[in-house]
Amino acid sequence: MAINRKYVGGSFDDFLKEQGIYDEVMKIAAKKRLALQFQREMKRRNITKTLMAKKLHTSRMQVNRILSPDNSAVSVETLERAASVLGCMLRIELQPARG
Repeated sequence: MAINRKYVGGSFDDFLKEQGIYDEVMKIAAKKRLALQFQREMKRRNITKTLMAKKLHTSRMQVNRILSPDNSAVSVETLERAASVLGCMLRIELQPARG
């Protein structure tokens, strides 16, 4: 007997909203995506954390904050400078809220 799963359960977004944590999870996910993009680009360009800090005229600790998926207290200006060092451009956009 085949089970029709087309309408079974809700979406993961719905689950997060029901738990009251949707906005927080989306913020964390966005920072994690950005941190991973920085890490991948640094690896692609063979730039170490130490070299990145030197190019940014800052400490390696600050670079660690930029690359940390858990630290969301990094300014847009700092992220723009880090992106520029990597030959990239930071793009921030507004999107309609879901649900």
